Amino acid sequence: MEFRKTVLPKLIAGVWVSMAGSGFCADNVENVDTQLQEMVVTGANDKPVVPANLPATTEGVTAKQIAESINALTSAETIKYLPSIVVRERFIGDRNGIVSTRTTGTISSAQSIVYADSLLLSNFLGNSYSYPPRWGMVSPEEINRVDIIYGPFSAFYPGNSMGGVVQMTTRTPEKLEAHANLNVFQERFKLYGTNEAYDGAHGSASIGNKIGDWSFWMSGDHLDTHGHPMSFGTAAAGGAGTTPVTGAYKDKDSAGAARIITGGYGIDHSVQENGKLKLTYDFSPTVRATYILGVWQVNSDTSVDSYLKDASGRSVYNGAVKIDGVNYNATSLSPSHSESEHWMHGLSVKSNTRGAWDWEVAASIYDYKTDISRTATYSGVDDGTGTIRKGGTATFMDGTGWQNLDLRGEWRPDGDLKSKHQVSFGYHIDCYDLNSNTYTVAVTEDWLTGVVGALKSNSKGKTETNALYLQDAWRFAPDWQMVVGGRQEFWKAFDGSNYNSANADPYKMLNYADRTDSAFSPKASLSFQASTDWALRGSLGKAVRFPTVAEMFQTITVGAIKTNDPNLKPEQVVSGELTAERALANGLWRVSFFQEDKQDALISQVDTANISSVQNVDKIRTRGIETALQRSDLWIRGFDLSGSITYANSKILEDIRHPGYVGKNQPRIPDWRATVVGTYHASDRLSYSLATRYSGRQYNLLDNSDVNSLTYGGVSAFLVADAKVVYKVAKQWSASLGVDNIGDYKAYVAHPYPQRTVFANMKFDY
Repeated sequence: MEFRKTVLPKLIAGVWVSMAGSGFCADNVENVDTQLQEMVVTGANDKPVVPANLPATTEGVTAKQIAESINALTSAETIKYLPSIVVRERFIGDRNGIVSTRTTGTISSAQSIVYADSLLLSNFLGNSYSYPPRWGMVSPEEINRVDIIYGPFSAFYPGNSMGGVVQMTTRTPEKLEAHANLNVFQERFKLYGTNEAYDGAHGSASIGNKIGDWSFWMSGDHLDTHGHPMSFGTAAAGGAGTTPVTGAYKDKDSAGAARIITGGYGIDHSVQENGKLKLTYDFSPTVRATYILGVWQVNSDTSVDSYLKDASGRSVYNGAVKIDGVNYNATSLSPSHSESEHWMHGLSVKSNTRGAWDWEVAASIYDYKTDISRTATYSGVDDGTGTIRKGGTATFMDGTGWQNLDLRGEWRPDGDLKSKHQVSFGYHIDCYDLNSNTYTVAVTEDWLTGVVGALKSNSKGKTETNALYLQDAWRFAPDWQMVVGGRQEFWKAFDGSNYNSANADPYKMLNYADRTDSAFSPKASLSFQASTDWALRGSLGKAVRFPTVAEMFQTITVGAIKTNDPNLKPEQVVSGELTAERALANGLWRVSFFQEDKQDALISQVDTANISSVQNVDKIRTRGIETALQRSDLWIRGFDLSGSITYANSKILEDIRHPGYVGKNQPRIPDWRATVVGTYHASDRLSYSLATRYSGRQYNLLDNSDVNSLTYGGVSAFLVADAKVVYKVAKQWSASLGVDNIGDYKAYVAHPYPQRTVFANMKFDY
């Protein structure tokens, strides 16, 4: 552990400087004709699809790089080697994959943005692991490239961009092309009493063509995956202890306290299917319309694995038990089932004259057409999946969703892209609608198929944001550019209510008053092309994130002292970045210093009155340094290397509702992160790739009392290595073998991360 905390980061940094330094000598630098004015890193001949004159650091990965170096079966996995990025995927196909960036954690879903072809995939109905981006709407095979824009420095994006913006761009064919892909994989997982192999299969097919002014892309994706236990049941001392059992595991929790582990649950078997249609029509050489239709279906069963056995050898799942002569109450081991069908529509019309004026109109809808989850409530020797299935709960989120409309314009007074001024402006409106209802399934009914009974609880509400933005990129001298802008947002929350049948009046049914608020977020950036090889930039920006529906109107449970707050303040950040980039021989080296000062951070905490809820934490400061490197043909021809090192220090500076948290680390922000990816092209047909991912110490709790991180419930450091070999069998056929987490490192993001996983792939491309 001490090696990972201190020696390893220094060792990586030393090697890093050595590799980057090999390009500093004049003899090693080839003539570079293109200046680094936009500070955008590209791969191969692909171009990043990000706004022009973006005043922010941008990193990207292309489809070619994904195919060669990443064992990616979901779109979320395609970004796992980019600087400072971690995606919380607990197993292949995890639907709760939250993006963590330099300044945001792995459960802060509303503090970064994910788009696909400019259609919003982020779920801003809440800000937790329960509201992840809808990665399932995009399959890895349809991705042309992915770009990440760091920080809230562009007026194009709302306050949710405080952590960063992920922009996935899918394929638009220029000629007939067809693709088919088949993957099989297996994870060997061993923890507590679970020692199993969890396997799965993934297949996709797509076809596209351009015919005259029309082009189309159709694709289908199928993922059948078995995940390891996501959580583990525990037993609390007390109760009658009526059933003596054996098989329990004893260890210590994240705070170092002794505990009893009774079994694994949340063992997910899901079948996910995605269908996509993308149509484009060219009205003229400079005006194109695009329509995208996507559907994502999920059918999931989560099972349980009890370690407890009674005297007859039967498994005991929940209830009053006796372990080593001590009475306990065993809980949590209940199965569940969910079914979802989500639809996405997007329509845009855009001009690309590259002259004095360009414009775009874009609208999108994301609809939870069907979203049902059922959970059993069981005790004793019945696991809820046998012939007797008694009672439980059912939650329906049908009708939940969001809509967006954007009107954008570009004005170049000098009539072309060389204009000294490039003015961007636009209008945005969005609406989010949460409709969640949980019902009781009576003990006389089958929890899996039975008719639902009385309403147990619900959460409902809507938010709407209208925004205007203006941004000017002014090249006031040959080597200088200033980008200044601002975003004015008008926000309202309305129709908020929740109900809980367990509460006594007046807390049983609550209706909340409508709210309105507004905020202005200024942005500024100054870039200087110091020489042909050096580019410098300083950026400063404010971002405001208004509370989500779930943060304000979540279900209130008085008995557990868990409440919501419909009067939460918006969280505000002021972020700054100083960046230097150096052109190297066949590469680029970047160093960025960053700082984020956050006020009224929206975090779930327990205050001094013992009230647990999402609350405003007054001040948090995060500062650090990030360096990133990309080199082609490094040392030998055909060897490409990329990677990054990030150090961040994130502290709570003020917390009026719980002063004891002042000076503590902000949860889920690791001190060190590093990635290194090396790919060797042995020939036109064969490539090898080896990658390493490192994440340092972090905490899960605001008081940082979770000192035992390398256990279930902790948020641990990890150091894992991945590998992939790709061989082109024939002109249109390729095969690959891969492995993630070669060393079988056991790591935790409260839940266990995947252990060693192997992959095999066969792909056809026409």
